[in-house]
Amino acid sequence: MKNRLLALLFLTASLSSCHDFLNLKPEYQISDQSFYQNQNDFETALVGVYSTTRGLYTTSNLLYMSELTTDNAEIQWSSPSADEMQLDQNAVTPTNAYVLAVWRTCLYTISQSNNILNRIDAVNFDQTTKNRIKGEAQFLRASSYFYLVRLFGNVPITNQTFSSPAQVSSADLTLKPQAEVYTQIVADLTSAESLLPATLNTDKTRTSQMTVKTLLGKVYLTQKSYDLAATKLKEVIDAKQYSLMADYKTLSTNGNTNLAETILEVDFLSGQSLGNNYSAVFTPSITSMAIFPGNAQGSGRIVPTLDLIRSYEAGDARKVISVNDSITLIGGKKSYSRYGLKFVDFKAVDPGDGSVSFTILRYADVLLMYAEALNEGGKTTDALLYLNQVRQRAKLAALSGLSQADLRLALERERRVEFLYEGQRWFDLVRTGRAQTVLNAHYASQKLSFSVQDFELFFPIPQTEIDLNPALKQNIGY
Repeated sequence: MKNRLLALLFLTASLSSCHDFLNLKPEYQISDQSFYQNQNDFETALVGVYSTTRGLYTTSNLLYMSELTTDNAEIQWSSPSADEMQLDQNAVTPTNAYVLAVWRTCLYTISQSNNILNRIDAVNFDQTTKNRIKGEAQFLRASSYFYLVRLFGNVPITNQTFSSPAQVSSADLTLKPQAEVYTQIVADLTSAESLLPATLNTDKTRTSQMTVKTLLGKVYLTQKSYDLAATKLKEVIDAKQYSLMADYKTLSTNGNTNLAETILEVDFLSGQSLGNNYSAVFTPSITSMAIFPGNAQGSGRIVPTLDLIRSYEAGDARKVISVNDSITLIGGKKSYSRYGLKFVDFKAVDPGDGSVSFTILRYADVLLMYAEALNEGGKTTDALLYLNQVRQRAKLAALSGLSQADLRLALERERRVEFLYEGQRWFDLVRTGRAQTVLNAHYASQKLSFSVQDFELFFPIPQTEIDLNPALKQNIGY
């Protein structure tokens, strides 16, 4: 999959930005006569969609928005960019480059998916294969819309394939209400679920039916449709296709591909421009540190806060696997410096070119989401059973006798340390309505003047896109 993704130079009548989405480039247009003629063309196009969506993770754009904006992480680099500081201080402006990158990547993925879905039924080849391709494309489109609606609120919706500027000009590309976006997401995922085979896909970089069910459960949970979420997540549990890894460390170190716990992942490969930058952004910018081959230094851009390190319970086996506060220097001495360990490739010659795979969805998330759905449905005692499965792996004592409110906080604490650096913290806090309470208390405890206001629960629509598309309107407050 890694080599296929890199080898592809897939040209479509789609967008690399919202501008390209609205203004087709003739040299990049592919007509029905020159492409999309057989099964192989659609397989190649689908790999192109996966290649695009991995851009959310390759350079940590999504992690900047979902981890650095929270009490999990902060910048320790001495010369951060203005865009990085905006995210660290929750003072994001419409010109922020990381926000723009996520917006564009999601829209590009949607456009590529549309190209496949709108052409595939006109081409004759094996129906089972055709259904699989359609299901994967619908999942990728839904996943992109899910990121967009949670990050930005109202966003454009289009299922069209554009073959001329006139078609673009006549299209409705205004911002649509969140409810309409969620309707699109659920429709795509429901269809994808019916199209994909129920058997386990051993290649965890590709979408399977259980991948779809897991995301659909997360969508329902976000919508506070707890009964629907519980039903869908229980289907994943009952399928018994996944299980918790006995050793938490295996989830985020070299060789962590296609694990029993993994539901969806992005694979990376060092030395061939296929790596990620986690080893740089999660580790300190210290010139004399000696944790990488050749004593390379990190960049200190997304390092754990002291509050995060202190949030681990005594005896939690995840702590020594996830974070450290002592860095080895050249010569063997130790120096205090907080840094992340998960997804860091300590074998990488270049910390900006790591090979550890990134996990997008995994079974522990299914268990904790299911516990949340049960608890919100008043089944607190039942919910504890699933929370305690995750705690048992972390070598922590089982919890019992909690009230519904207590279990909410217990799940919040558990998810924070279980999914550190997996891009979940911001979404979790916003979903549960706890973002302002938790983050503003964190800033106050640090005697910082930062705060999260009501309007900042959504990020600004990128100004570049508004300038190019007058139909877009800026989110209130920006």
